[in-house]
This record gives sequence, structure tokens and C-alpha cells, in this order.
Amino acid sequence: MIPRLETERLILRGWLPEDFEPLAAIHGDPEVMVFLGGVMERNDAWRSLASLAGHWALRGYGKWAVERKSDGAMMGRVGLINPEGWPALEVGWTLGRQYWGQGYATEAAAAAMRFGFLTQPVDRLISCIDANNLASQAVAKRIGETKTGSDVLRIAGQEYAVDIWEITRAEWMKRTGAGGA
Repeated sequence: MIPRLETERLILRGWLPEDFEPLAAIHGDPEVMVFLGGVMERNDAWRSLASLAGHWALRGYGKWAVERKSDGAMMGRVGLINPEGWPALEVGWTLGRQYWGQGYATEAAAAAMRFGFLTQPVDRLISCIDANNLASQAVAKRIGETKTGSDVLRIAGQEYAVDIWEITRAEWMKRTGAGGA
């Protein structure tokens, strides 16, 4: 049910039970989670894994497990989300700290964006990014998004101020040379 995407260095694939340990480690890392609501306990990381898998069943798209081709390492989660109350269909990315700064997030996010525009009837895709998250802002810029405003997300009873970064279908098509679809 979850399509498999491949890039030069990565495989974006469905979730497996063995992905829980690396995902729990990512969700337990204070540096990774500083802009994502804080560290998760293992039981909350399990619920997050179930939510990642369930988003595909409910929406027909979601975030993939990102696997590095060279060694099979499960590096994090990248893909499309649009939970209840979200401002629009979002391209999001979260990778383990050891994978930062190597272009993996940009590579995976660009593949997810392509999938989104080729399969979903949307005029734009967004990314919700904390105003202090300079690394994610840099990824957004590299995939062609620009900051267009701000919003407040409500998640589990908490409110999070975010900047909205977006790219329109027309901008994406011009940038990538994609025709039709």
C-alpha cells in the first residue's frame, strides 16, 4: 500500500517493526526534537510510529521511513502529512542527528514533494517550520519553498507557532521541468 521511492542514495519505504528502535532513538534525542515538541518517551515514540503508518491508511499518503542504500540504516521520516486542523498538505522531514548536513533531508524531501505534486490534486505544498529552525529553513529553500506567512499548530493540547514555507505547483513545475501531471 505504501509506495516505495528511490533517489540516488535513499529508499523511501513503508514502516517495519524493526524501525521502532531507530525511530525511538530519534524521538529521544533532545537536539532532534528541540523544534518538534520535545523529547518523546518510548511509549510515545511507539504511538508516533503507529500514527506514521496509519496516516497512509487514512489519507493515501504519509511519511516514509528513509533508508540509506549504502548500509540499510533507517535514518528518519520524510513525506506528506495533513492531519486534522493542518493548514495544508505538508512536506515534512526529520532525520537522526548523525545524518544531518549531508543533503539527505533535501534529497528525500524533494522526492516526497514530487510524489505529492504527481499524485495529489493540490495547488501548493507547505512546510511548517519553527522560526528558529535554521537547518529546516535551509532545506525548504533548497527544495524551492519560500516563507509566506505564519500559523499556530495545535497538537495534543499544545500550541506551536510556525512559519509557513510553500511552493506552488506552477513554481515546482517550472523549477523541475515537470510537464503535465
